[in-house]
Amino acid sequence: MRTADLFSLTGRAIAAHPLRSFLTLLGIAVGVAAVILLTAIGEGVHRFVLAEFTQFGTNVIQVVPGKTAARGGPPGLPTTARPLTLEDALALERLAGVTAVTPIVSANAEVEGQGRVRRSAIYGVGPAMSEVFSMGVNSGRFLPPDDLRQARALAVLGATLKRELFGQGSALGARIRIAGERYRVIGVMAPKGQFLGTDLDDSVFVPAARALAMLDREGLMEINLGYRDGYASADMAKAVSELLVARHGREDFTITTQEDMLRSLSKILGILTTAVGALGGISLLVGGVGIVTIMTIAVAERTPEIGLLVALGARRATILALFLGEAILLSLLGGLLGLATGAGIATIVQLAAPGLPVAVPWRYVAVALATSIGIGLVAGVLPARRAATLDPVDALRSE
Repeated sequence: MRTADLFSLTGRAIAAHPLRSFLTLLGIAVGVAAVILLTAIGEGVHRFVLAEFTQFGTNVIQVVPGKTAARGGPPGLPTTARPLTLEDALALERLAGVTAVTPIVSANAEVEGQGRVRRSAIYGVGPAMSEVFSMGVNSGRFLPPDDLRQARALAVLGATLKRELFGQGSALGARIRIAGERYRVIGVMAPKGQFLGTDLDDSVFVPAARALAMLDREGLMEINLGYRDGYASADMAKAVSELLVARHGREDFTITTQEDMLRSLSKILGILTTAVGALGGISLLVGGVGIVTIMTIAVAERTPEIGLLVALGARRATILALFLGEAILLSLLGGLLGLATGAGIATIVQLAAPGLPVAVPWRYVAVALATSIGIGLVAGVLPARRAATLDPVDALRSE
């Protein structure tokens, strides 16, 4: 049998029962659409989270006190780790390749200004904080390069906090109270927006030494530093570690590079995207069961036709190819319908809700289409083999 005749017979067999064929391929279409939609949401979240972290720059290293490793002794005992200090931050500034260093200590406190009071995040930082995290100043200036240990009582407001306390008026030069202490406003930050559910604009930045005294803390919560392009993050982390070990006498701190954090996040989010895609793939398996059922019924209905084809000289391989082709074509049509449906719904969702991260991952689209064709091939094997092994005399007698 010619290839053209084979395709013609397969197409006519599907067209002969349009409703049944449509319902059969609908099962595959629903599975492919589910895979595409779920992975589109997962991929969108993946990109959103990575973009949230990279908005602060990629050449950043974080140092926090305490070693994140197992240690002996019962839980709950106080640690003997030496806290990170302002002197540690000053020492890190002298490392080759380091462009900026900022100590960080944070808390929540009441901020009072112009007769209004708002509870906001208080960040004790260094004058290079805006450079380390690529944050801009909208008006005024950021904290001046005072001595970290003897900084003046100056404050820089986030955009939201400035609006809540001073409205549309200027806040520059105004006096505010933070936890009962007086500060002078010298700048207002440019809007930064939300970061993983936290409003970065509803905050106030003060010198780290002032914040330590205000919170009655001995050590910093963390030290962040930025380094020049061209320096490997692993080499910078090693240099930071060696310097702090020399100062502390041991490794009682944890270093995290932005590159390591992004790699870990990407891996975790990639696994989640694959997992939700696999959940959608369950629908594909259900569609495969539907193809097995329909093709089995088709073999039973077309037994006389099979007998006639064999009697006219059609080879067993031709009969096998005829039914396998029908199963694969149904799966392919279902996959294409699911692709159009899933991508269309994802596009509509993105237009209707711009804040919801949706991005169609085309690698999963290719996998879903290939899987749908594979399911059609596997699901059509048993019915096709049954059709190919029918005895022509018995098949014609069933007319």
